[in-house]
Amino acid sequence: MKGDRVEIVVDAGDTTRTYEVVAGRAGRRVETAVRRGVVEVSEVTRSGSVVRTARFMANRVLALVEQPIPREDPAEAAARRPLGEVPES
Repeated sequence: MKGDRVEIVVDAGDTTRTYEVVAGRAGRRVETAVRRGVVEVSEVTRSGSVVRTARFMANRVLALVEQPIPREDPAEAAARRPLGEVPES
């Protein structure tokens, strides 16, 4: 299932710019971090390898909107599934 999405709104002087980082493939996720005045948004694989990173000066970031895909506990999904139904792979 495809995943997370983060929108970053940045002050670009006389206007604002909106950037989007999306976990484009199944199993990937988007992580955000703020370190030393820099906002870092990274697309990460299941194994933890960083695929790509977007960096912005923290004092220029106006909004950071995280829109995660809902994560589901496998036990809860199995409990809601009717008896005899085989899960999709």
